[in-house]
Amino acid sequence: MIGSGIFIVSSDIARNVGSAGWLIVVWLLSGFITLTAALSYGELSGMFPKAGGQYVYLREAYGKLYGFLYGWAFFAVIQTGTIAAVAVAFGKFTGYFFPGLGESNILYGPVDLGFISDFKITAAQLTGIGTILILTLINTRGVKNGKWIQFIFTFAKLAAMAALIIFGFMMVKDSSIWSGNWDMGWMARKLTFTDDVITHESLSGATLVIAIGVAMVGALFSSDAWNNVTFIAGEIKNPERNIGLSLFIGTFVVTLIYVAMNLMYLNALSIQEIAKAPSDRVALAAALKVFGGVGTSFIALLIMVSTFGCNNGLILSGARVYYTMAKDKLFLPVAGQLNNKGVPGKALWMQCVWACLLCLSGQYGNLLDFIIFTVLLFYILTIAGIFKLRKVAPDHPRPYKAFGYPIIPALYILLAATICIILLLYKQEYTWPGLIIVLLGIPVYYLIGKRSVASNE
Repeated sequence: MIGSGIFIVSSDIARNVGSAGWLIVVWLLSGFITLTAALSYGELSGMFPKAGGQYVYLREAYGKLYGFLYGWAFFAVIQTGTIAAVAVAFGKFTGYFFPGLGESNILYGPVDLGFISDFKITAAQLTGIGTILILTLINTRGVKNGKWIQFIFTFAKLAAMAALIIFGFMMVKDSSIWSGNWDMGWMARKLTFTDDVITHESLSGATLVIAIGVAMVGALFSSDAWNNVTFIAGEIKNPERNIGLSLFIGTFVVTLIYVAMNLMYLNALSIQEIAKAPSDRVALAAALKVFGGVGTSFIALLIMVSTFGCNNGLILSGARVYYTMAKDKLFLPVAGQLNNKGVPGKALWMQCVWACLLCLSGQYGNLLDFIIFTVLLFYILTIAGIFKLRKVAPDHPRPYKAFGYPIIPALYILLAATICIILLLYKQEYTWPGLIIVLLGIPVYYLIGKRSVASNE
């Protein structure tokens, strides 16, 4: 879960809502939404403790078509897009040490491609591609290699965040920053920067709701991947118990850490400084206030470690979905083959190639818009599947039942659907293409089905 977002997206959130109170509300609301989803997923993971996770849940609740559409979107947008976004973020922070490898080094563009108005290729995108290639190669050598990388890099990124949070409160003595942020803590504004001029647009009522919905893209992205543990259920001991427990503990702890990080930002930086952090690297701007130049370099390095470790987990788990789909004859057959290390090597390389292409297709913020809308669509469908399975399979073993059913799952569906509608109306450049990609999966599904029947005959 902890990858690139928490170190970057608070800048965009601050620009959209413009005050300390609403910045924290966005993070709390995103954490609440994620936690309600995780509590609901525990029931599904206990019912179907198999490799493939969400794909399996949708297949069992609605049939193969819905499972396929998720797997199709997962490969085309969700997992590969997340891998690409995190890889590009790695390049953004690499640029702190080596500007030639960062996003300030524009290699091509910007040009107007029609469907992408500001297309460009930067060195950060190519740097990110390099990390995807390296991590894919490592994960084709066996699951133990990926496991140890995940353990070491997770420890490192938690250490970076702990250092920022603790010292961000201990070493910043200027209380005027904190009080200044909270003096107008609930005055919602959209902040626009033109050179050194700041434009304030007051928000209230419907405009505030829209601003919060748009701002939540980054926070939800930062909290996403919480369900990836379900993809490798077939390789986990006692999955009926451990997956549900992992989902709850993981999402709860990460939510607390994220809120603490943003409170630290507000202690070290004014809301305007958060909104205008160079290249949106708000964590580095805060670290510069807390530690000075040397300490900031150390934090930047640990953030690079964080994004690298996050992508390792995404790459490791994602290929298991394509593997399960291939076993159901709903994906290319080669994705269902294990290599001599017992991992779906060809599925890993297929994921790698498409994620690398997505790195070239858009900048960090654009990739987030592209991913989150599609992710939320399938989370809504999956959690609605709990209601359906309670009716059609009431006697199926349920080691764990969704907390707060039916209120909590229904509340998640309502909140997530509201965000999807806001994004469709106000973030059209990337949300509509995501929806179209999902719908394109329908004819592909029937084409694959016909070929599968023909091959069996």
